[in-house]
Amino acid sequence: MRAPGGSDWQWRREIMGCLAVAFLLCSILALAAADPAPGRRIHTLFSVECNNYFDWQTVGLMHSFRISGHVGPITRLLSCTDEQLRSYGGMDLAPTHVVPSMSKHPVTGDWYPAINKPAGVVHWLNHSEDAKKVDWVVILDADMIIRKPLLPWDLGAEKGKPVSASYGYLIGCDNILAQLHTAHPEFCDKVGGLIAMHIDDLRAMAPLWLSKTEEVRQDKEHWATNITGDIYSSGWISEMYGYSFGAAEVGLRHKINDDVMLYPGYTPRAGVEPSLLHYGLGFKVGNWSFGKASHRDDNIVYDCNRLFPAPPHPDMVRGMNANEDEARGFLLSVECINTINAGLVLHHEKRACPKPKSDYVSFLNYLLKPSAHSKKASETVNAEQQEPRPYPKIHTLFSAECSAYFDWQTVGLVHSFKLSGQPGYITRLLSCSEKDLKSYKGMDLAPTHLVPSMSVHPLTGDWYPAINKPAAVLHWLHHVVTDVDFLVILDADMIMRGPITPWEFNAERGHPVSAPYNYLIGCDNELAQLHTRHPEACDKVGGVIIMHIEDVRALAPLWLFKTEEVRADKAHWATNITGDQYAHGWISEMYGYSFGAAEIELRHRIRDDIMLYPGYVPQEGSEPRVLHYGLEFSVGDWKFDKADWRNENMTSKCWRKFPEPPDPSTLTTSDRGERRRDEISIECISTINQALDIHHRKHGCVAAATTTTTTTTTTAANSSIAFGSRGEAKQGSEEAVVVEKSVDREALNSFMASNRRRSVLERFKRLPVISLSPRYWMIALWTLLVSCFLLVISAIYSRQRNHHENGGTKKISRRRNKLLAEEESNGSSQLLDQP
Repeated sequence: MRAPGGSDWQWRREIMGCLAVAFLLCSILALAAADPAPGRRIHTLFSVECNNYFDWQTVGLMHSFRISGHVGPITRLLSCTDEQLRSYGGMDLAPTHVVPSMSKHPVTGDWYPAINKPAGVVHWLNHSEDAKKVDWVVILDADMIIRKPLLPWDLGAEKGKPVSASYGYLIGCDNILAQLHTAHPEFCDKVGGLIAMHIDDLRAMAPLWLSKTEEVRQDKEHWATNITGDIYSSGWISEMYGYSFGAAEVGLRHKINDDVMLYPGYTPRAGVEPSLLHYGLGFKVGNWSFGKASHRDDNIVYDCNRLFPAPPHPDMVRGMNANEDEARGFLLSVECINTINAGLVLHHEKRACPKPKSDYVSFLNYLLKPSAHSKKASETVNAEQQEPRPYPKIHTLFSAECSAYFDWQTVGLVHSFKLSGQPGYITRLLSCSEKDLKSYKGMDLAPTHLVPSMSVHPLTGDWYPAINKPAAVLHWLHHVVTDVDFLVILDADMIMRGPITPWEFNAERGHPVSAPYNYLIGCDNELAQLHTRHPEACDKVGGVIIMHIEDVRALAPLWLFKTEEVRADKAHWATNITGDQYAHGWISEMYGYSFGAAEIELRHRIRDDIMLYPGYVPQEGSEPRVLHYGLEFSVGDWKFDKADWRNENMTSKCWRKFPEPPDPSTLTTSDRGERRRDEISIECISTINQALDIHHRKHGCVAAATTTTTTTTTTAANSSIAFGSRGEAKQGSEEAVVVEKSVDREALNSFMASNRRRSVLERFKRLPVISLSPRYWMIALWTLLVSCFLLVISAIYSRQRNHHENGGTKKISRRRNKLLAEEESNGSSQLLDQP
């Protein structure tokens, strides 16, 4: 007998079987993606602000999070003002929980961005659904790279005993500071950086973390270095003390793990592989260096295909004279920046940037392969050696003195270097006397190598500052370990417009590249015959120099020596011999270079398209890579001569800049060459003014229109402000000049105690929460799939049941009617009366 429904029923059984299998697979996947078993659910937090500085750190941390194998979700606590949030373009950088900014305290008006960290944690605990479904919280800083999973139980964390790293400089735990700010100074642990803590401990401690931060921040009487350990005595580490004092208040005792976190630049202990790299301090490998503070305003996340300068290749690091642990430390430093750059490469791809082509990017793409992340740093070195070597390594040098005159030139050159796309790094060779160095305030203007000043010759007493250039290059070679292949040597009074590379301009060992200095007529007369054995090899060049490092090593001592020779040869300073229109030996250093190069028979490849003096007409179709504003130039009635600004302080006084050149749209000349000349001249000074504007903003200057209502009159836009030891403006608010009003300390503390939590938490409650975790999308998707499955099963079952019921009733009725008919025809109705 055929099964009910026949082939139709068979088809339905197959469909139901497939749906059951699909449901089983969905269930397995859902279980795999679900939170771990209760007791081991982890959530990672890090705090940032909505600006460029934290955006590139976010990209690096998020990339390291994805490749590290770390478990659980991660959330960025993004502290923004309403105004900042409206224009912020980085909401896609990480799963985000938006927090009201407390950079400017809502009660006291104190500007202290570090308070956003505890404030963000409190807000997350009170407003995020994620906080209700977690057992352990790992709290990191944005300037970290995760190398391995950070499992609290593996690190030794327990309820009541969180794990953190040692911050030994928090000496306030051992003195009057702890006695003033916690009832349990004996529980104060000097810790920070990484925090792995049970959620119940965090709920108890977080409000105190915030309130104790506010307390210490207000306690200016105890900001001194000998009390806090803060070398700047600025109260900047108040948040760190807020954490330690808050934890002490609730009786938390930390397990201090010194192996889990390492600062790049430090040497790891033998046998220790850190799980975290915290690049909060500057570090270097050979001549390469990195400091996050140098990239505070860097738009690198939003500028297509921009990366941080590449660190040394790992095989070069292995060749350095270092013991095994030092070499591992160098490799970790290199890994740190390579990880950030790899994150930037992926980020730019997501933003549809054109695919970059360079050997370094190819190397980063190799690191992005999944197989690369399963190997230890020591195992990847051999594989990295098989990758194509990058282009020759380049380092750019320029010479300056510690004076206001060179400072504004430095600001312009370094800004143009960043815009130019020049590979490698730049170093300022800063020639200073010990006396000048004590009062010099411009150490933050550029990566700097200090050189003893030779402006006054130590033997002859001759005053000739130009000799500092060869002396500085020689000093740098003798005191810096470098792995570069080529040096690009510039003057401070230059603006870069594009990259200057040996492969493009065809520089090679024995054949440096430079620009023509045709006025060096001494190469063709008795001057060269007197000062070099190879006058026929004397090239009239200068300005821009691209030279192989080994040629520089051979040339530098002779460059200095020949400069001293020509400078001492006053008998041949005449204009008809040297070409120096002033006949006072000022260009002796230029001859020193040409004669020194001739001595070792270096033959230059002279490129007249590499450099242009503003005011000169450029070659048809050429775009000079460098503008050298060493001579006066003009556009119409406007003119510029750097010598007019020799004694002007353009960098330490707010909003100083040079007179604006004409707008290019107002140029009236019809000659194509002259118009291009004027446009380049305008570009030169506009670039310097742009650099000065960025410099002033970076150092805390505010708009000239800003006024205050204090009893002291504000200064004008060009007035001087005092700079701190970090190069940051010493200011307590957003005004150009701040006059502190006298405040009754006890009254303030009383007011703070009664209003602190209420004012802050009420402000938090007013903000709509934006939670972008993808886990909610996953849960919604599985809920939808399961619902659809149940609906389909229900519909099929209902239809089949109706089919059986209707079919069965009809069959029973037909059978009964048939039996009744048979009984009547056979006369057997009696049987029906029997019991």
